[in-house]
Amino acid sequence: MQKDIEFPEVKDIHIAAVKEWDEAFLNQSWNIHLINNSNLTMEVTIIVSRGFSNEQKTATLRHGLGILEPKSHRKVEFITEEVLPFKNEFLLSFFANGKLYDRTFVFEAYTIKDENLNAIPLLVSEGILAK
Repeated sequence: MQKDIEFPEVKDIHIAAVKEWDEAFLNQSWNIHLINNSNLTMEVTIIVSRGFSNEQKTATLRHGLGILEPKSHRKVEFITEEVLPFKNEFLLSFFANGKLYDRTFVFEAYTIKDENLNAIPLLVSEGILAK
């Protein structure tokens, strides 16, 4: 049955780790953003996040983001320094134009760091795009 489901390619949609000022803790913190740089309106948007290493794993978090308009972005979650050495996965699912889209974005272990910052589409800050 699953072989009968068509999953169109996810294009111009990104997951980024962005270092931002946190007013509550008065320091720079890493946050994960979903970026819709496409012309699609993303509906029923869900992200499942998890991290793991050879010895440990994080809790699995689920985020229901609802609708994300074209050429927009939304903060998904704060990511702690303790999980930066882990492989962090973000499983994205959404509907657009009556079709189901699905993609897994990955930050490999130790890739979320200042040395890897680059310009990010639709954001004024620098960050790191997941692969």
